[in-house]
Amino acid sequence: MTSTVPPTPPLPRQDRISGPSGRVELAPGAVPADNRFVNEDLLPVPLERRRWTTYNFAALWVGMAHNIPSWLLASGLVALGMDWKQAVLTIALANLIVLGPMLLTGHAGPKYGVPFPVLARASFGLRGANLPALIRAAVACAWFGIQTWIGGVGIFTLLGKIFGGWAKASEIGGQPWTLWLCFILFWALELAIIYRGMDTLRRFENWAAPFVIVGAVVLLVWVAVKAGGFGPLLDQPSELGWGKDFWPVFFPSLMGMIAFWATLSLNIPDFTRFGAGQRAQIWGQSLGLPTTMTLFALLSVLVTSGSQAVYGEAIWDPVQLVARTDNVFGLLYALVTVLVATVSVNIAANVVSPAYDLANLAPKLINFRTGALITGVVGVLIMPWKLTETPELYIFTWLGLVGGLLGTVAGILIADYWIVRRTVLDLADLYRPGGRYWYANGWNWRAVVAFAVGGVLAIGGSHSAPGTGPFPADGLIPFLKPLADYGWAVGLASSLVLYVVLSGRSGVTPATSGDSAGR
Repeated sequence: MTSTVPPTPPLPRQDRISGPSGRVELAPGAVPADNRFVNEDLLPVPLERRRWTTYNFAALWVGMAHNIPSWLLASGLVALGMDWKQAVLTIALANLIVLGPMLLTGHAGPKYGVPFPVLARASFGLRGANLPALIRAAVACAWFGIQTWIGGVGIFTLLGKIFGGWAKASEIGGQPWTLWLCFILFWALELAIIYRGMDTLRRFENWAAPFVIVGAVVLLVWVAVKAGGFGPLLDQPSELGWGKDFWPVFFPSLMGMIAFWATLSLNIPDFTRFGAGQRAQIWGQSLGLPTTMTLFALLSVLVTSGSQAVYGEAIWDPVQLVARTDNVFGLLYALVTVLVATVSVNIAANVVSPAYDLANLAPKLINFRTGALITGVVGVLIMPWKLTETPELYIFTWLGLVGGLLGTVAGILIADYWIVRRTVLDLADLYRPGGRYWYANGWNWRAVVAFAVGGVLAIGGSHSAPGTGPFPADGLIPFLKPLADYGWAVGLASSLVLYVVLSGRSGVTPATSGDSAGR
């Protein structure tokens, strides 16, 4: 309860239904259908529809992790001076770290069946939840553009190899019209799949995951056979060593690798709300995320080392590597694999979240499908592919900035759900103006303050070397520059602590077992 809202009496038992393992759903009619904070996509998933298993979650992560940008993560780190062992270690450690908040925020999904923007209402307020939701949506739109462009370029490259002359078509806007065609067709395919809903996504991920794994292994075998073994890249020494030159690169790189999936650590309830129980989401994510990303990074290094032996140069882009073959069947197989891999990650990681986030902004005007279409349009208009032009811009500027802001939001969500409310939510009040989470006209000032302070600490010191990025060399706020390399961790820790302190001093209390949520 807050000091700004009169105490809300315990809600009647008929407002909720408790299922097995403490899972909760709303009883029919518990929330009026004409409520301006409700639409069908934002309401809790009924218990009978929460049926995603451990395999479904593991397959989701395999499908999301096996894509071209993930493949290129190791190459970006090597380009910064690391050897392959340092690059794989950095990626493995980052994914183990981000798994923690992923599981903590994911807990609310199977228990209450709510998506991320509705969960954020508990901490930010019914209206205030739009702040983190729109930040997350903006990031997702940018990622959607990046992934769609990379996928379109991959298709364009492989079709050019098959048909010949494809790349020599007349140009529009500095690019061949055939490239724009590949990009638009690929964009339309993604939206068509997600438009059919989450069950279609689940079925797609189930078969896409093993298909992409097989494709990657086939690429490894093909390179190994042509190379007669792996090239000298595995023996290439680090340009940084393990001393004073390594750590200034390691920590911002680690934060950048964490930021790669920091987006999902916020909106993972968008998926876990369909989970059959906590065991399914915990085991599925634990088996799917850190192992997949680490093995995929190792696989990318092995394949690249083989390319060094075969072609005399390290070819980090798998599309460019496959394009070296003249085998039409191999090219077609690679084309399908690139298409499946990119669709798999993009619709899951970068369309589902903003679709819910935009629906939360105006539930009566925007549903899940409309939100997905808006995401597709915005993702193209902002032209985010420029963010990948250099490793410094991609890892330090884009991923570092995103990681700092999203880490700040994650700290508030974890503090509110686990420390302040001890995982007990008043489910019906997440949709009711004037209820427990209405705070001051729909906004919880404690969360806003924690976000502002944590965000400034996390990204206020952002800096760029001359000519490599948009920030001043001394940092936006010079005295915060030492914190910039640890943006995600600084944002998460500072916002978590500050939110707990503010909530304790202002009288915020969790719902009790007699309230609608149960325990």
